Amino acid sequence: MRCYKLARVLVEATGGYERCFVESCAEKSLPVIIVQPIQVRQFAKAQGILAKTDKIDARLIAQFGKVMQSDIRPIASKEVRLIRDLLARKRQLNENRTQELNRQHKAPKVLAASHRRLLKLLDKEIAWANNKLTQQVSEITEWQRTYQILSSVPGIGDGVAFTLLGELPELGKLSNREISALCGLAPFNRDSGQMKGKRRIRGGRAPIRTVLYMAMLSAIQHNPIMKEFYQRLVAQGKHKKVAITACMRKMMTILNTMVRNNQEWQMN
Repeated sequence: MRCYKLARVLVEATGGYERCFVESCAEKSLPVIIVQPIQVRQFAKAQGILAKTDKIDARLIAQFGKVMQSDIRPIASKEVRLIRDLLARKRQLNENRTQELNRQHKAPKVLAASHRRLLKLLDKEIAWANNKLTQQVSEITEWQRTYQILSSVPGIGDGVAFTLLGELPELGKLSNREISALCGLAPFNRDSGQMKGKRRIRGGRAPIRTVLYMAMLSAIQHNPIMKEFYQRLVAQGKHKKVAITACMRKMMTILNTMVRNNQEWQMN
């Protein structure tokens, strides 16, 4: 590739199979971009192209890159990629544990010992993932101050702090509106003429939104500011899930401002 003056190297996201190629490009300082397959398919449908072959897909991805001029974002370091892998593994283990607990409740007594053994193993693996995450995060010196700031907020535990550190490096560097959009917490309009549709959140980084939702269930109980904000919204007639989403968005704007200002949590 050195004989070409490359502006962009585009590759479709394939559930992780593209990872080795992307990392190799990053090591060579090539401008690699990962695009979502649905975007390429919509680009093809807009041109009336319904057929799908490897040759057609390659041409479409190249055309997509030329027309859309996707932004080139730096690939995360090896240490950050490891933390993201550990976070993903922890989510998988927690999902498996929840599934096994649900099975245990409905299972006959003859299977009880099998469920207990598997749950014990899953608990052990989750503990390993937590310990490994704590170790890896502690080795990244530039994250320590941000970790202290995030951990100072009532209702924000290590799970949320580690996820924000690994999945949201833009925290404290963008506006509150941009951070909300990255987390998938910015409501989008759905209006047409005189019709005013309901605004809904969409897109964004799902892992962040998931841990924030669970954290907010705790924060509205133990964080006085979030508790008061949540109760006020519910008293105004907001649906409880809508109120929780608003609390998540408010929490992200608070965290973004705290990190930007290098300031820990203050009750006032």
